[in-house]
Amino acid sequence: MWADNETSEDLLGFRVHADLLIDIVNDESVLPITIGVFGDWGSGKSSILQIVKEKFDEKNNKDSLCIYFNGWTFEGYDDAKAALLNSILKELEENKKLTAEVKEEIKEKAKKLWKSIDWMRGAGMLLKNIALPAVSAYFTGGISLIPFATQKILEWGNDPVNIFEKLNSEEGKNTFKAFLKEKEEEEKEKKSDLNSVAEFRNDFADLLDTTTFKRLVVIIDDLDRCSPERIIENLEAIKLFLNVPKTAFIIGADPRIVKYAIEHKYKNNKEIEEENNRIIIDYLEKLIQLPYTLPRLSDSEVETYISMLICKKEIDKINFKKVIDEFKKYREKNKYSAFGLSNFETILNTEDFQKVKDNIITIPSLVPLITNSLYGNPRQIKRFLNTYTIRKRLAKVASLQSFNDAVLAKMMILEYSEPKLFKKLFEWQITQDGVPIEISNIETICKDKGIEDVISEIKDSEFKEWSKSKIVKWLQIEPLLSGIDLRDYYWIVRDKLDNSITASSMIPPMVKNLFNELLPDSMTATVTKSLLKDKFQEFNDVEKDRFFNLLSSNLKRNPQQKRLYDIFIAMLDEKIDNTIFNLKETLKIVSVSDIEPAVATRLADFISDPDFGEFIIDYFKDNKSTASKAFNLQRKK
Repeated sequence: MWADNETSEDLLGFRVHADLLIDIVNDESVLPITIGVFGDWGSGKSSILQIVKEKFDEKNNKDSLCIYFNGWTFEGYDDAKAALLNSILKELEENKKLTAEVKEEIKEKAKKLWKSIDWMRGAGMLLKNIALPAVSAYFTGGISLIPFATQKILEWGNDPVNIFEKLNSEEGKNTFKAFLKEKEEEEKEKKSDLNSVAEFRNDFADLLDTTTFKRLVVIIDDLDRCSPERIIENLEAIKLFLNVPKTAFIIGADPRIVKYAIEHKYKNNKEIEEENNRIIIDYLEKLIQLPYTLPRLSDSEVETYISMLICKKEIDKINFKKVIDEFKKYREKNKYSAFGLSNFETILNTEDFQKVKDNIITIPSLVPLITNSLYGNPRQIKRFLNTYTIRKRLAKVASLQSFNDAVLAKMMILEYSEPKLFKKLFEWQITQDGVPIEISNIETICKDKGIEDVISEIKDSEFKEWSKSKIVKWLQIEPLLSGIDLRDYYWIVRDKLDNSITASSMIPPMVKNLFNELLPDSMTATVTKSLLKDKFQEFNDVEKDRFFNLLSSNLKRNPQQKRLYDIFIAMLDEKIDNTIFNLKETLKIVSVSDIEPAVATRLADFISDPDFGEFIIDYFKDNKSTASKAFNLQRKK
């Protein structure tokens, strides 16, 4: 098994991306700068950022301080600016590259920065949590806020009457005094300017000048996992530090998640919503000077990654270190070819090489299909391999005879990339003792022909749904399934046939966001269709499958939730591919008695559909439930 954690161990050959980022940041002429490392969920952003941090943390790198800030870790922190500043100051105070004298000076200069942050933090909390107009009416004279007083008021709740009563008490008088500063002290500390962003940046620049560092590198990761509100707070915190000399911020994120958060921020502002796209672009361009998008893994990179993962699992750390070292050398000379078995053979002893070979031999021929099905996504590949490994173990424990690992891998690719065809194959084999004649007929069509010829012939056959280019490639690749008893392979996944390996842990955040955005009962059909058009249609095939899986699994658990049917119906109206298949598979599990009459009435609009009409008529044929009666009444109109 392989852990799904970021690591500086480079099994992807991604060091070249990290080296580029390091080279840019080391160029003092481009500082200050904010770099966006963009990629889909699971594309390897975090691992690249770990490599960058490791390089800047080296003892001999006296000119750089690198701080790693995980936005998701601070999800529950009440203020992102304070969390970020706290991380920076803590790193400065504890950094071994600085002398004790410098650290003391940093602590002294940090006091003013903390006052600025406390003011912003306190003001923000006050605005969010109490009846500000009532308090403003009570206090006069341009009062400055400090955390102690703010916190005390927050404890009193948000009822103005209660606040006034508390203020008239002895406790309230002390709190009131805490809001006030003597005029001399106010002038001395320039309290009126404490909330000035410009002054904050100047103070922060002055603090950095105290150190010997030529650059401060702040890496901000895992924004993808944060709520929309927290993403914006983190971005606003970054903006606070922008343009401070000698700083470089490197932000790792899925740009679609960030865009979604910005949209969420302005969703109730109609004027801004009309210029929504422009607002998003402007926001990102002002925040990020250099966007850097990670490329999708190529076939050779996927083969290398799979080979390296398996090699790491099968041999000890010392010998794997030798493989890693040789891989680094290989990548310096060859950026394009796969690094796999032939390379391992020259590095490993006979015993270790055989261990790796026994586990990797079934994979290389399937690599192009894995690449295509998993969109070159490292996290998806790792999870695919974990599932593959578990199922191999299950087959061994269950003493399944004549079990072929290559067949398992091939079946899993179909399961993952084309779940409806995977289920179709299941239905064929279950009535034919595991050996379906249909798959033999399709493979016969594919034999000794080019892709285009096969596609043309399959389209004219009863198997037209198998005519996609990637499915034809899957059909043609060894091992062929003709004559193979598939019952053991489906036995292994018998508890997964509803959800397959597309479990909730495999659902990208962007898919979850759209699903949650579509859930409000008050949303109109027009808005629903607009969201599906703008966002769902931008998903790749894997993400679309994940969305269907999420929608279907929620409906099976909550069959009386009308809104879930509304989403399906909107997708039917928009003629979105695979909607009919997924809705049919879902309704097979849902009882007619759980469906509202209004839903049944809408479904009656699709009785003329050649792929859905016959099914839906049969589904509501009992005419006993209120839904069936409503459906059949509408059908007769």
